[in-house]
Amino acid sequence: MITIQRVRVRWGAAARGAQHANARRGLSRPAALPSFMPADDVVIHEVLADEATRYTPHDQVISGGTDRARDLGLWLSSKESALVVDRLPGHAAYPRQSGPARLFTLLPGQIGRYRANFRYWFTTCPCNPSWYYEDWHVLIANGAMETEEFISREPDQDADHRVHLYGGSRRPARR
Repeated sequence: MITIQRVRVRWGAAARGAQHANARRGLSRPAALPSFMPADDVVIHEVLADEATRYTPHDQVISGGTDRARDLGLWLSSKESALVVDRLPGHAAYPRQSGPARLFTLLPGQIGRYRANFRYWFTTCPCNPSWYYEDWHVLIANGAMETEEFISREPDQDADHRVHLYGGSRRPARR
């Protein structure tokens, strides 16, 4: 069994300021898994905190085979008992990704964490561009997880692909 939890925080361009950033602070973190998780090859716990719902988290459980992970932009493959996790190119306008990227390889019982942020262009008319942003916190376990395990355990592998979405450097200014 492979257990995946994706926590997404979504906001529009008008919510980029400090006041809105403070409202989002701390939302992109692991959540407790539902008490009932189906027994399937791949189980995904999807959590979305959207500006449109005042960042109230909404969650759902999705189960199926490894093809379900492709809906999250992940490619899962196995190498003996290890789980190989790659990031597939997505539909984000920024940052652009040219091809698959190896995130990590997980042994049985291990957890990997993938963090990223994206800017999406969600209009079909270039004359009226509209953007939204997402911050992702994805946890992937090579095995079944207990309800609080994603919260209480540190990941064994970590891939942090967050970038500065508004231009400029992510490095703090010198004083």
